[in-house]
Amino acid sequence: MPIACACGELGTMGTAGRLLVATPPMNDPNFERAVVLMLTHDETGAFGLVLTRPTELDALDDEGTLSDWIAATSSPSVLFEGGPVQRDSVIGLARLPDDDERSWATQVGASGVFSVDLNTDSTNAADCSNLRLFVGYSGWGPAQLDGEIAGEHWFVLDAAPHDAFDAEPHTLWRRVLERSPEHRDWVQRFPDDPGAN
Repeated sequence: MPIACACGELGTMGTAGRLLVATPPMNDPNFERAVVLMLTHDETGAFGLVLTRPTELDALDDEGTLSDWIAATSSPSVLFEGGPVQRDSVIGLARLPDDDERSWATQVGASGVFSVDLNTDSTNAADCSNLRLFVGYSGWGPAQLDGEIAGEHWFVLDAAPHDAFDAEPHTLWRRVLERSPEHRDWVQRFPDDPGAN
């Protein structure tokens, strides 16, 4: 499986380093109740990773070039589906101290979360206090995401440092909305179990 890197210059538009939270009902099953951490957003398009889609693939089963990175993954130690684009690639996010420069990691916003270059020396994994690996990513063409936000398909909310490594990703959508006073009512209107409504 090829290794992708979201390292380099991050975009300067409004969503980079922030969360996109899907507004219900989302007609695209790839993004139903999704929380997407945006890595870039500029005039050429946007790129992010879905934080709420753990796969059934146990990350610890891989013994190839990613084995040291995989051994450092946060619970649950599975690969996450980052989105519907390039599902044959792997992208890493890590929590690192932001006190020194690393050529193998690029900070995502101001949250202490970094996109890591998995093609570098895997002993760098030891520096990560949290690590998550994503298969594929979410991508938008020029102005496409801006149109979706204007069409109210997404809320744009601030990311907390722990969001990218949450131990209970299936409930992250609800909890992110609950911490935003102006969006809490969405949780009551669209409960996790619609039969409980």
